[in-house]
Amino acid sequence: MSEKKLVNKKSWKEFRETGLLWWINTTLHMFGWAIVFEIEDETGDVIQVYPARVRYRGFNEENNTLGYQKVTQYLNDNINELLEESND
Repeated sequence: MSEKKLVNKKSWKEFRETGLLWWINTTLHMFGWAIVFEIEDETGDVIQVYPARVRYRGFNEENNTLGYQKVTQYLNDNINELLEESND
């Protein structure tokens, strides 16, 4: 029996692309917090990531629609693996 890897390091870029950053920030906004990504304009590279107190709450309709689409696509692409992992 092989031992399954419990942690699989991912990039900040991949995390953002899944829509999960939007999802987490949607929840954090309720409490006046957000996870902030500073991105290099020319390369798209992440410069730094940090938690911050924010005065705004929520996102506009366009960003919410895109966020829901990304998270739904992530679930669609990964549901079998997520289910398998939850049953381990």
